Amino acid sequence: MSTLLFSDPVFRRHDTSRGHPECPERVDAVLDALSKPNFGALQRRIPSPATVDRLASVHERRHVEAVLQAIPAQGHAFLDGDTCVSPDSGNAALCGAGAVCEAVDEVAQGRADTAFCAVRPPGHHATADVAMGFCLFNNAAVAAAHALNAHGMNRVAILDFDVHHGNGTQDIVWSRPGILYVSSHQSPLYPGTGRASERGGSDNIVNMPLPPNSGSTEMRDAYGAVGLPALEAFQPDLIILSAGFDAHRLDPLAGLNWTEDDYAWLTKRVLDIADRLCGGRVVSTLEGGYHLGALGNSVAGHVRALMGASNSEDSC
Repeated sequence: MSTLLFSDPVFRRHDTSRGHPECPERVDAVLDALSKPNFGALQRRIPSPATVDRLASVHERRHVEAVLQAIPAQGHAFLDGDTCVSPDSGNAALCGAGAVCEAVDEVAQGRADTAFCAVRPPGHHATADVAMGFCLFNNAAVAAAHALNAHGMNRVAILDFDVHHGNGTQDIVWSRPGILYVSSHQSPLYPGTGRASERGGSDNIVNMPLPPNSGSTEMRDAYGAVGLPALEAFQPDLIILSAGFDAHRLDPLAGLNWTEDDYAWLTKRVLDIADRLCGGRVVSTLEGGYHLGALGNSVAGHVRALMGASNSEDSC
């Protein structure tokens, strides 16, 4: 199984101000974890930035232009109380969306089976017209629209396992029956959306709120009973993962108790479905994860699973 890794030095230059949890060291932790010898088979790529036209497939054009115009020439600016930008933030956001779209191109055209995009800023809180929650543009939603528009796909599924609900992705895909959105997340927690009753305009939203302090058992039960059956019933042509690793028990921003093994377990279950339904096509893009050690270890297990590693290989 061939797996691509997309990243770029510009993601580290997105400076979010001192002490901000969505820090440049996050991408360092990810890339350090993926530099080990057992990741030698990863094919590494530098992405090109997304165009404004491509972002406008899911965002209002005036919003895209306003965000890019808000990038300061020096220092920092805050788009909301949480979302800080600096001179390279616009380039980083464009390259993040571009990375996920290029990953879609590669798997759609059969040049790779799976891909992981080690990008920042994250994307799943960005709505059609609001940048929020550390996010400027919605990478997963942009990539899903690109798959539909550029590759003639009929159904794309986005599965989001970040500990925070992807309100932005839900907002964007609410009335788009060709995109399924499945999310597990802690509730109550920021941003306050993601109730199971939120179903979308075509019943294309599947939310699995998890109570604080729940862990492996509750997560695996929810996916086994709700999330994975919904994914399978949708019969997607492509699966996009909004891969947040902040449900980990060590993460400082939330209160779930997942482990590295949980991320590998879930990734393998998704790959099983992808192998049966869509030629194994899975694209994953980094969302949250704010404990650097847990982030690196969890991403390592996730990417090993994307690469088709067996349980024995995972333990090496």
